[in-house]
Amino acid sequence: MASREIKVAHSPDSDDAFMFYGLATEKLDTGDLHFTHVLKDIQSLNQIAMTTQEFDVTAVSFHSYAYIADNYALLPHGASIGDGYGPIVVAREPFPASELKNKRIAVPGTLTSAYLALRLHTPEFDYGVEPFDEIIDEVAKGNYDAGLLIHEGQLTYHEQGLDKIVDLGAWWKEKTGLPLPMGGNAIKRDLGPELQHDVSNWLHRSIQYSMDHREDALAYAMQFARDMPVETADRFVAMWVNKSTLGYTDRDRQAVQLLLDEGFRQGIIPRQVTIEFVE
Repeated sequence: MASREIKVAHSPDSDDAFMFYGLATEKLDTGDLHFTHVLKDIQSLNQIAMTTQEFDVTAVSFHSYAYIADNYALLPHGASIGDGYGPIVVAREPFPASELKNKRIAVPGTLTSAYLALRLHTPEFDYGVEPFDEIIDEVAKGNYDAGLLIHEGQLTYHEQGLDKIVDLGAWWKEKTGLPLPMGGNAIKRDLGPELQHDVSNWLHRSIQYSMDHREDALAYAMQFARDMPVETADRFVAMWVNKSTLGYTDRDRQAVQLLLDEGFRQGIIPRQVTIEFVE
């Protein structure tokens, strides 16, 4: 039988690299399926999923899922979900979170779940879009009053003397009692049920393989850790590759749906979307 190429896109971050270690390094014999990996930042992946749909499987922000649900379903694994922690807003000097509405904030993209969470927290604010890995510098240089941090900036911002204004994951848990879902893996609907199931099975096995070979997977992920010390990368991976990554709990699914429902209710997302999983 001819081999079938499956294009998998994810961000060049240590947590995603950790997750896909088993597949990317061909530790798993996937038979007739040949997985190719494309690495792009999450804002680009959100845009591509909305426009050209060129990837069979793609990491997406849950916020952007509202715009791609006609073409993609969610895989039941691969999620980044923070229970009591999440993206944070930082500034050069501390101020009350209620003041964010009067500040200019650097954000990593308007389709990110972090941006959606910040809009739910503070409905109106002035902002500019910056690459996620430049936001700390932009705030430190005084180009913005505050910055919305995703990825490892959540752990390293204090090294540049910045103060945390709010942790949106902590705020969301206090408000809803639920974890804050950031991103997941989506699969093209037109692959059909049988192929979707096969692909899903291999991606799940890759995550399990990484967790079973944590030291090797972390060593592999370090090349995507942007000069982070190994201890920081280890902490970061542990935050975002956890039990929920292996499989959403009912509570996780409820949290994803609530995030999108709240976005719709507050006029940030233009239509109501019911999340759908490939089981």
